[in-house]
Amino acid sequence: AGDLLIGLPSSGVHSNGFSLVRKVLEVEQADLTSVLPELGASLGETLLTPTRIYVKPVLSLLGAVPVHGIAHITGGGFFENIPRMLGGGQTARIDRQQVPTPPIFRYLQQKGDLPEREMFNTFNMGIGMVIAVAEADADTALRTLRAAGEEAVVIGDVAAGDEGLLLC
Repeated sequence: AGDLLIGLPSSGVHSNGFSLVRKVLEVEQADLTSVLPELGASLGETLLTPTRIYVKPVLSLLGAVPVHGIAHITGGGFFENIPRMLGGGQTARIDRQQVPTPPIFRYLQQKGDLPEREMFNTFNMGIGMVIAVAEADADTALRTLRAAGEEAVVIGDVAAGDEGLLLC
């Protein structure tokens, strides 16, 4: 408890939730070649954006500060993956306003009429990795990650509790 949660941006959908993506696109009879202004590219190109790899920035971080936990936001999204790195009696509190959500997720939510919880439980919502560090180490962690090319951002903290994860 007391740690800050740092998010590393994803490059898009990555490999999570494509069963739901296919269902949404099938229902919408979406044209994958159509260029959508909000995406700045075709729907197909946006969905096929390669998954980011985080090993080099994370290795830099591990050499700079003690890391208390790391969660890769893959299938199971926030609600399954982040609580796995917590100890008993801890809750991750995610500030929804700090999660830099790319337009593809808003598009999928709107077209699929999906509730926010399902979006955060299925997709990475723009955060590919979450790292827990002591509050005292957060500035050094952010500088280290940014020097490694990451647009790292504090997205929440760890508090006492048994909720697992709260979207605030």
